[in-house]
Amino acid sequence: MARVTQESLERIWRVVASIPAGQVESYGGVARRAGLPRRARLVGHALKAAPADMHLPWHRVVNAAGRISFPAGSPAHALQRRRLEAEGVRFRGDRIIRETRRGPGDLDELLWAPPGARPVRRPR
Repeated sequence: MARVTQESLERIWRVVASIPAGQVESYGGVARRAGLPRRARLVGHALKAAPADMHLPWHRVVNAAGRISFPAGSPAHALQRRRLEAEGVRFRGDRIIRETRRGPGDLDELLWAPPGARPVRRPR
C-alpha cells in the first residue's frame, strides 16, 4: 500500500460520515469522493483505523458488487446487515437492492451522492 497520510484518512472519514442513513456507497466511491481515486483498499484501512469514538457509519460502505465484504456468517457481517436493514436497506440474498414503484432496482439507485453532484453510474 502506498504511504498513508493522516490527511487521507481524515478525508475518507469525512466522506463516510456524510453518507445519509438508508443509503450506501462502495469503497471505491468513497475513495473517489475523498479525492483518492483507485484507493478503495485505503478506505477499508481507514475504517479499521478510525477511533471508535468517531462513531462513523462504517456499515454504509459496501463492495462494488453491492455486497457486505465481511465473510458471510461472521459476527461483523451480521452486525453490518442488521444496521443496514434497520435503516431500510433491503437485500435479495446477499446483495443490496432497492424496491421502487417500478420494481426492484439496483445498487446504482441506492448509491449516495452529495447534494448537487451527479450520481456515479457504473457501466453495465
